[in-house]
This record gives sequence, C-alpha cells and structure tokens, in this order.
Amino acid sequence: MSLKFGNTILKHGIMLAPLAGVADYAFRRICRSHGAEYTVSEMISAKAICYGDKKTPLLARITEHETPEAIQIFGSEPSFMASAARRIALGEFSGDNLPAAIDINCGCPVHKIVSNGEGSALMRTPELVGDIVSAVRGAVREVSDIPITVKIRAGWDENSINAVTVAKIAEEAGAELIAVHGRTRTQMYSGKADRGIIKAVKDAVNVPVIANGDIYTADDAANILSDTGCDGIMVARGALGNPFLFDEIIARFEGREYVAPTISERIDTALLHLSYIIEDKGEHIGILQARKHLSWYIKDMRGSARLRDEVNRTDSLDGVKALMERLAEEAEEK
Repeated sequence: MSLKFGNTILKHGIMLAPLAGVADYAFRRICRSHGAEYTVSEMISAKAICYGDKKTPLLARITEHETPEAIQIFGSEPSFMASAARRIALGEFSGDNLPAAIDINCGCPVHKIVSNGEGSALMRTPELVGDIVSAVRGAVREVSDIPITVKIRAGWDENSINAVTVAKIAEEAGAELIAVHGRTRTQMYSGKADRGIIKAVKDAVNVPVIANGDIYTADDAANILSDTGCDGIMVARGALGNPFLFDEIIARFEGREYVAPTISERIDTALLHLSYIIEDKGEHIGILQARKHLSWYIKDMRGSARLRDEVNRTDSLDGVKALMERLAEEAEEK
C-alpha cells in the first residue's frame, strides 16, 4: 500500500499527528527517525501570521530532518486563512524546505480555540469550512502547487455527526486529503474513536482519507485500516514516549518480526530526544519542556514515579542524564 497526494508519496501512509504543545521540532525529528513517514506542525494561528507574531516563524519552520512535513493553520476567517497560507506557500518561514501540504485544522477541541469559532467549532458550520478551503486553495494556487489538506472530527456532539458532510464540502472546495478523528468535539479524548464514521467518510469522497484515533499498537494500525479502508493512518497519543510505535507498525505492515527496545534503548532515545529539545530551545527551557516527554518514556518502568519527581526538581542536563542512567541501571538489574 502506498499513499500519494500532491508531490508526496508515502510507502505505508504512516503519519504523525499535529499535537499542540507536543509535536515540536524535536518530537517530529525523533518520530521520523523511527519510521514516521510524514509529520504535521503544531497548529499555527493564521491571525498570528498575519499580525507578525514573533513566535510564529519558529512554529512554521521546516528542517531537512522533517520533510515531508505539512504546516497546519487554524482560524475561522477565510481572508486571514488565505493570507497566512499564501505566505507559508511562498516559504516565508521555512525557506527552501517548503511544506508538503498546508493543513486546515477543523479538529482541535480545546476550549480557548473553539470559543473563538475555530478548530472543531468549524464542524458546526460546514459551509464556512468550504469557504475557508476554497479561499486557502485559491491563494496558494497563485504561487504554488502545494496541496491543501483538512483534519476534521466526527462532528460537534453525538447529535450532530456530520463528518461526511464536511468532508464532501472540503473535497469540493479543493482539499486533496482529509484526516478524520473518529470522536466528536464533546468527547474530547474520552471514549472510543468511531471507526464507522471514518469509514463513512472514506466511502463518500474520492480523495485520500487518513484514519486517526486510538492507534497505540501495530494491531490497532492494521485493524483501523482494515475496518475503514482508509489510505493511511495518523498516530497521535500513541507516540508519546513511544516513537518506537512507528518501527512496530512498519514491521507489521512489511511482515517482519518486531523486537521491542530494551529499557536501556528507551532511556537512550529519551536522552537523544532531550538533546534535540535543548539544541532547539536551550538548556533551561529545554529541560522544562522535556519533563513531560521524559515522564512518558519512563512510564511503567520500575521506580519511574520516584524518578519522575526527581527529574521535575532537576534543572541541569547533567543531573537529568544521571537520573535517567540510574533508572536504566536499576531496571536492568531487576
């Protein structure tokens, strides 16, 4: 199975989801090194781009370690979305490493986003989704052939399941790929992602459809493709502290045996991830932001709760390394 859209060809269609506050340069890079074929940036405010916010260029940059990567934008006003997308397509923030796609966020369930009518709030206004996609596609086509993609949810709540309607409107407006998270906004991340809704979208449109939600193992990946007929998968929370999941999924898809990493290998990967964060953001900020990632890496290891508390009180790279290496030694001994 391969996935093609725009100029991008993915052997297995294995993507990393755009996780706000998580999927930064370091996380994308570590996931790519373990087999993620495609990544998406953290979501970026279209208005922030248009108003010249100083932090935005950092979110929209693309390094050689990450391509192909999509840049995801969010907003509810077609004119701002179009203007932001055009600047991204021109490489204003990423230089020579142009995005593989510009993705439109219609799925973020966070209150501060939906309260402004953005993210998954757009599922309540399908016609506006069409207007946004059309405006973005038109603006981008003036300067580039970069495809427009859309990420949606099942609907707003259980009484308004409209993913099929939104997907059809997005396709008609020019979207070339649609990713579907099988939960409603009101579910947030609770309950189970509804694969039936994802399949209904796949059956209703002609563009590639990506399945998202509850992919924590290679079996989950294989089963969601079998159940939905989708063209690829998008891994989100399953990759937290576990970039090895991509290795596992690829081995499954290629019919190879998968050998899980040892505790020492997991710790080594966590420390490499930490080094990428520090390389990008400096030691002080890097260690603060790495704490959640390190906690995910060591989850379920013997002694991890005690170590997590110690890591959260340590503000030096050498101190964190010593703690992580000690955990590895103690865990291996037992």
